[in-house]
Amino acid sequence: MKKRDKAKSQTPTFERPVDRHFFEMDRQFALVNKGAYAFALGLAFFGAMALVWMIPFPKLAFLQNLNMQTFLNWGSFYIAVLIYFYLRLAPTLSYAMLFSIGIMSFFIVQLEYIERDGGPAVWFISLLLLLIGVTSCFLLARKENETLTPQSFWRLLTLGPIWLWSKVFKARSIKY
Repeated sequence: MKKRDKAKSQTPTFERPVDRHFFEMDRQFALVNKGAYAFALGLAFFGAMALVWMIPFPKLAFLQNLNMQTFLNWGSFYIAVLIYFYLRLAPTLSYAMLFSIGIMSFFIVQLEYIERDGGPAVWFISLLLLLIGVTSCFLLARKENETLTPQSFWRLLTLGPIWLWSKVFKARSIKY
């Protein structure tokens, strides 16, 4: 094997799948300010979670008997699936996402109170934020990569939040 061939075949080895995902995302989405990605992904994530939260949940008799019908909605299942997905990739980062989701849940409930008092519908605000967030993410990613594939854009939307949390953890020298 020639020396130049050896240099070309140097690919890093990864201990976990999340490391490979983050490596690919670092190569693909590294030029634009991470703060812009954090803002855009935050809007998209909040908008999606709030939209799922607003889907009417069926009235279950046993929940009504226990007076707990307000504590279970489709958002609860959405959060459970997301945290499980992130937990399988990187446990420490999933806790950071759970913290973020808790803060977002508080603001969704505040939007519900505003709607109850005569304000705009939560689903409309959520949809607007989702569209702004996804469009901003697309424009930022497109600015960096002219040949943006749907798969890489989907990876940005789904893994982007923990990818950004991994940058915070690295800056603070916290192992994830």
